[in-house]
Amino acid sequence: MGSLDANCNASPRGFSPLDIDDFRQQAHQTIEFICEYYKGIESHPVVPRWSPAISAVSSPMLSEVQATVFPGMTHWTNPNFFAYFPATLSSAALCGDLLASALNPVAFNWLSSPAVTELESLTLDWLAQLIRLPKGFLFSAGGGGVLQATTSEAILCTLVAARKMVLERAGHDGADKLVVYASDQTHSTFAKACKIAGIAPANIRIIPTAREDLFSLRPDSLRAAMEADTAGGLLPAYVCATVGTTSSTAVDPVAGLAEAASRFGAWVHVDAAYAGSACVCPEFRHHLDGVDRVDSISMSPHKWLLTGLDCCCLWVRDRARLTTSLSTDPEYLKNRATESGAVVDYKDWQIGTGRRFRALKLFMVMRCYGTANLQSHIGSDVRMARGFEEMVAAEPRFEVVVPRRFALVCFRMRPRRVGADGEAEADAANRRLLEEVNNSGGIYATHTVIGGMYVIRFAVGTTLTQERHVKVAWELFRDKAEAAWEAVQ
Repeated sequence: MGSLDANCNASPRGFSPLDIDDFRQQAHQTIEFICEYYKGIESHPVVPRWSPAISAVSSPMLSEVQATVFPGMTHWTNPNFFAYFPATLSSAALCGDLLASALNPVAFNWLSSPAVTELESLTLDWLAQLIRLPKGFLFSAGGGGVLQATTSEAILCTLVAARKMVLERAGHDGADKLVVYASDQTHSTFAKACKIAGIAPANIRIIPTAREDLFSLRPDSLRAAMEADTAGGLLPAYVCATVGTTSSTAVDPVAGLAEAASRFGAWVHVDAAYAGSACVCPEFRHHLDGVDRVDSISMSPHKWLLTGLDCCCLWVRDRARLTTSLSTDPEYLKNRATESGAVVDYKDWQIGTGRRFRALKLFMVMRCYGTANLQSHIGSDVRMARGFEEMVAAEPRFEVVVPRRFALVCFRMRPRRVGADGEAEADAANRRLLEEVNNSGGIYATHTVIGGMYVIRFAVGTTLTQERHVKVAWELFRDKAEAAWEAVQ
């Protein structure tokens, strides 16, 4: 990849890192480069055939980027990318990010960039109304929204707020008694947030789910766990419900879980990172029923709402509970606007102080495309996933493991004999099938294990994906199925 110029620290005479003419030329070249990339994206293997290595790049020229960086890229925007959950992008988001980078504000409080703060508050209110969140989550009602980088930060911030709320009520010497709850399908970021927030590992309750419940967390299971902890002198503090789990897009019953938690005064957070975007469509909004009884909810438009990484929305029903747990007031940031209490200082809604102008790209996506186009985008992906599900169901050698709710299909090759040995063989065959499909370079998909079964996940949603890509992907799985069985027998 080249070597670092020995004179890289020298300052050439006339060096101007933001020369307007240079920027105009480089920006035009970069835009053309991006356009050509998207035009020919299907010519790239979805996953690189590349071994990790470290060396220095001697030049930032686009030709060298293409020669040295591209061979090691996994192309998340490739229409044949069906792994994990999608990271969608759009022209509006790209332009918004470009403008935000050009403006480069560090909007930690209102005074540091009033328009950035005001646009973020406005955009979060708009999106809350689009997915029909209760009015209590709007700024006008004492709630409000903030853009975090990822769900990890959203969960950590609300967990810190919950810890403060419960300890103030029970006495600050009870930190070692705090207990938190989630299902065995909850994203791993929950466990990481608990570590950072100082929750004792022994006080993290991971409640089992079952296939007959479609891997949703049962309210009676939560209630029983909280009752047992209370009887043992512990303090239920936080419940993380999920709408659209990562493994199978299971939907926890928000209303029932909120009812169970209300008896114990625990904070209830809803993680709708993936499926929250689907709720712009009326036919999916019922998955958020009961959200009027929770304390916070988060979703990530960078997954399925065309906004590009990173962009996670967090709404709280009582913003004071969040800000009092995270606020700082150093002398060098004091100002009359903050002291008036009439403005929002977003540094008190997050872990760090500095923050990017994320709101601009989300604002531009919503304004440029409007509700109807966003709904059409979601609906198109769901229809393609439904088509894939129907093709799987029509093939006797395969089965859909859990019913599709959104645009993720969880499937596998059926066991060829009953019993534990048959299941073990099926796991090995499905693992081999996925390896062969991914090694072909034609598509990329990933797996999970649910209910003890090795399952292939097929997530439709990349911005450029069309029906023909889905059909070709299915043909690839079907064509390689028999060879996968033969390889493990």
